[in-house]
Amino acid sequence: MKKFIIRMAINAVAFYVALAVLSNHGINPQSEDWYSYLLLALIFGAINATVRPLLMFLTCPLIVLTLGLGTLLVNTLMFYLAGLAGSYFQVGFSVDGFWPAFLGALIVSVVSVVLSVFLKDEMEGRRKSKKRH
Repeated sequence: MKKFIIRMAINAVAFYVALAVLSNHGINPQSEDWYSYLLLALIFGAINATVRPLLMFLTCPLIVLTLGLGTLLVNTLMFYLAGLAGSYFQVGFSVDGFWPAFLGALIVSVVSVVLSVFLKDEMEGRRKSKKRH
């Protein structure tokens, strides 16, 4: 449960950064409160858990052919779908084209990876013990 909460917080922060950087540059957020970002992170997690594996399977030849760069297209689609699904619940954002969605997905991915590295110990449930001499 702790890992789930940390993952949701990381995704919420990643979406906040992406929408703050790209606001009025092809991405228009519908809401600006923290609750919206948490709900958007939950929607994004649900979409990633359900739709992403199917897309990865279907685009496997493209991903292999492009040496993994096709994954960026899948991430772009996931970002766009998260905004679209979030708009249905009035917590999402609208995307004006491919490049804003691509940049948003790239920002979310980078921020998520960086925060995951910093919070790796908390996500694995390890406790740091102090050495006594």
